[in-house]
Amino acid sequence: MKMRKPSVEDMLNNKTTRYSLVMAVAKRARQIAAENEKKDEVVDEKPVLEAIEDFKNNKYSILEPDINE
Repeated sequence: MKMRKPSVEDMLNNKTTRYSLVMAVAKRARQIAAENEKKDEVVDEKPVLEAIEDFKNNKYSILEPDINE
């Protein structure tokens, strides 16, 4: 299995903080793990890697409140 190292800077846009990215990836990874458990599937790829790919490929986006308003 090839190890992927996506750049955090590549995944961040001007509005997204690192904290938000980490929290969103963790939440998505928990969702993926729960889905796999519900289906009784055993997968080779870690849920965190799959979640990172989801955000990297823009399948999901992060909504943050505007703190300036």
